[in-house]
Amino acid sequence: MLLVTRITRRLKITGLFIKRQGLRIALLCALIACVVLAAAVGDAHRQLGLPISLTGLASAADAAAMPNPARYQWPIKRGSSLSQVVRQLGEAGVITSPLALKIYAKIVAKTTIQTGSYWLEPSDSALTLLDKFNRGEVIVKRLTFPEGWNFSQWRRHLEVVPQFADSRHLSDVQLVKTLGLDISHPEGWFFPDTYSYTGGDSIADLLLRAHRKMLDTLDKAWLLKAKDLPYSSAYEALIMASIVEKETGLAAERAAIAGVFVRRLRLGMRLQTDPTVIYGLGNQFSGNLRRSHLKQKTVYNTYVIGGLPPTPIAMPSAAAIDAALHPADGDSLYFVARGDGGHYFSSTLEQHRRAVRKYQIFRRAKNYTSTPQ
Repeated sequence: MLLVTRITRRLKITGLFIKRQGLRIALLCALIACVVLAAAVGDAHRQLGLPISLTGLASAADAAAMPNPARYQWPIKRGSSLSQVVRQLGEAGVITSPLALKIYAKIVAKTTIQTGSYWLEPSDSALTLLDKFNRGEVIVKRLTFPEGWNFSQWRRHLEVVPQFADSRHLSDVQLVKTLGLDISHPEGWFFPDTYSYTGGDSIADLLLRAHRKMLDTLDKAWLLKAKDLPYSSAYEALIMASIVEKETGLAAERAAIAGVFVRRLRLGMRLQTDPTVIYGLGNQFSGNLRRSHLKQKTVYNTYVIGGLPPTPIAMPSAAAIDAALHPADGDSLYFVARGDGGHYFSSTLEQHRRAVRKYQIFRRAKNYTSTPQ
């Protein structure tokens, strides 16, 4: 029995020794693996830190359009994964080790990339590109829509931008449908301003920002409107603002112009404003407004119809909206362009006729213009 006990004790001691030795070996193996991994990561880091190659992109570029470019745009489309982008960069010859970059990105937890276009520059490495994609250092561009442009002008301006060019195949109705907006006619609903966009933005993204800004501007202005205005809704104020915008570019005149139109509405007089006639003619208008045009019946011809036209005729500025909601007091019911960009205001038809003879017949300026230059 004593012998069995001694043998058992020795076996336990031997087993404990073996376990300790096994643990030491396991720790040693783990240490070796860490050293090997660190060396591999370090070597990968060095390799991935080498400058990228733009040779393939340069040979594919149009030499006439891009003579010796120093950098190139690289687009990342919505829904693209890091694996896809890395593979594409490898296929283009920009980076030499796509797999190494993919593995490195997973190790350092930088697998998230952001949509947009990025500059690839000669000083870049695979690592700096990974950082750019991860931080979202996209190229930001800007597009300006002047006050008073109509929706057709907005569309033409957008369609010259390559990433928005496909929209030319859509009708206005189809384009508005893609925006998901509950509006029957797009005119007037987009705020004129300068908008930033990236390569990942769609035409819907940009137009929706402009629409939200117009809604916000109109809603705030409507809450602060003057009393007893002849508008049944903020939309009618938007229509008036678009007419004011097209009638004058002088900031000092906007409220006076709005005052004339508001008094005409109150008295039941027709607005008789040329910009609405021109808008109603559409492509028929060639730049010369004739007397026959003033008699041509359209839903926008305010020489023929009473009240406001059915929709805005342009995208009005915040200043024009403010003028429509805070028209100037006075008794003028007429105005005529002086030819220097400003207008002469009259309270009677006889005064107006004299002003017309003075400024548009007898003393018509050589460099006549109905808007300020």
